Amino acid sequence: MSGSAAGLGLRSGSYGSLAAAVGGSGGGARKAGGRGWALRGEKERLQLLHRALRLVGRRRAGVLLLLAVASAAVFCSLFAVVKDDSSSISIVNNYEVPNAIQKSVYPSTTRPLKMSGDQYSSVVNKIELPNRLHLSYANFTHPCEGFSVPPPLVDKKRTGPRPCPVCYVSVDQAFALMPLQASPSPVLKNLNYISEDGIVANLSSQGSEFGGHPSLEQRNKSFDISESMTVHCGFVRGKKPGQGTGFDIKDDDLVEMEQCRELVVASAIFGNYDMIQHPRNISEFSKANACFYMFVDEETEAYVKNSSSLYNNNKVGLWRLVVVRNLPYEDPRRTGKIPKLLLHRLFPNVRFSVWIDAKLELVADPYLLLERFLWRKKATFAISRHYKRFDVFEEAEANKAAGKYDNASVDYQIEFYRNEGLSHYSPAKFPITSDVPEGCVIIREHIPITNLFTCLWFNEVDRFTSRDQISFSTVRDKIRARVGWMPEMFLDCERRNFVVQAYHRELLEQMIASGRRPPSTTDAPPSRKLRPGSRKAPPSKKPSVKRKKEKKSSSRRRVPKPPVAGGMGAM
Repeated sequence: MSGSAAGLGLRSGSYGSLAAAVGGSGGGARKAGGRGWALRGEKERLQLLHRALRLVGRRRAGVLLLLAVASAAVFCSLFAVVKDDSSSISIVNNYEVPNAIQKSVYPSTTRPLKMSGDQYSSVVNKIELPNRLHLSYANFTHPCEGFSVPPPLVDKKRTGPRPCPVCYVSVDQAFALMPLQASPSPVLKNLNYISEDGIVANLSSQGSEFGGHPSLEQRNKSFDISESMTVHCGFVRGKKPGQGTGFDIKDDDLVEMEQCRELVVASAIFGNYDMIQHPRNISEFSKANACFYMFVDEETEAYVKNSSSLYNNNKVGLWRLVVVRNLPYEDPRRTGKIPKLLLHRLFPNVRFSVWIDAKLELVADPYLLLERFLWRKKATFAISRHYKRFDVFEEAEANKAAGKYDNASVDYQIEFYRNEGLSHYSPAKFPITSDVPEGCVIIREHIPITNLFTCLWFNEVDRFTSRDQISFSTVRDKIRARVGWMPEMFLDCERRNFVVQAYHRELLEQMIASGRRPPSTTDAPPSRKLRPGSRKAPPSKKPSVKRKKEKKSSSRRRVPKPPVAGGMGAM
């Protein structure tokens, strides 16, 4: 026992937490005895000093010296106490948060995909969580309570969309405010995905082989929401998403993706169309707990290897590059919709995701975005409104005017939706605030209803044009009519607060080749300390750079005449 006590005595010297537990041991007694001898020696030294001062006749100076020694001793003891106490907490925005929060890892509330025959299932599962500080919005005075977006600054020299201030909490507070359990999914509890290895293209159906060529009847049925559903959601061939399905990914990468549990921040570049934008202002906590994935094709990978000094073992800065092979579409824009809308299939164990288009630079911590746009609003899916257009019909005309898609395909899609009941946007649709999203950022929780929404949204992109702004409201309205759920739509100026838009690679290279220095972007994210609009706006005229239009292949869609509303089945 004496040996163990001695061992504990040594540990107490390092951690300062076990001295009381061994105070009655032999080691503790020796320590007390030694202190007695030290005090006795100190008293004798003070007496000798006092006697010497009396001998030289400087009694007043001796008193002052004694006071100085006593003050120094008291100061040293107080400093030791303050140092010991300050190591246990850190003050963030006048709110005490234990340092342990910064090292905690919050596990996923979604178990791995289970196989059910030839289908894959996504089921939310409740699990026990480790001990950690947790705050509830019900009993917590939020630091941003009462904050409102100020009116835009009047600046005749600067017109067009600009960022506006957004009130964020600290990263520690955001983590403490994370819900302990998954949000409830209205009606839908179990979502399965169709998988058919021997699929044959059906000329009477639209869509692609990757999407499974769902018939119009299957499309309509997918909006009849029930407790358990099986729907088309891409990846219809192969063993699992990324293995023989088209959009194929190496096994090592798939294993790593399955290990991502809590939050994934994702983006993609296909056709070498954009430059990699590196996230800024990311906390050490997020670097340790969130996954950052960039999906690229072989062409983009080759360019990154040759041009980026940061490339190292499939990583560029925070981004882990995943090379995708056997692309299912010839059009890079349509291929990019796979990771954008089907992240829940590529990351089956992730609880939350933030999608960022490759042209955007993330300049805020992703946990702050989750707290601000999901948890604070009690939302499960958040996307920004378009800065200018709110009506789908206007959006379609703008797409045609800009040459973003061939007019016949856009007209066919709009006429199809019109026959289904699509109407112009008006304030009468409130609480719906817009029919047109700015789809370059998606913040969402992975639960069955949000997974269904993005599956059906992807099916529309696969069936019609790849312009997801046109199909967004149709999918939203059909789901809302059945279960009362809809995405949260926030202001476009709030989106511009946490992302900065860059130029596409081809346009940037043209500017450099012509000797013109690329101007700084308009999206300078303001804070409560920085005034909005502090960066210089780009010139109003830009060189026109258009992508080549998508080539029609045997697996792509024909453009038949839109059916009349009566022939489309019950909605």
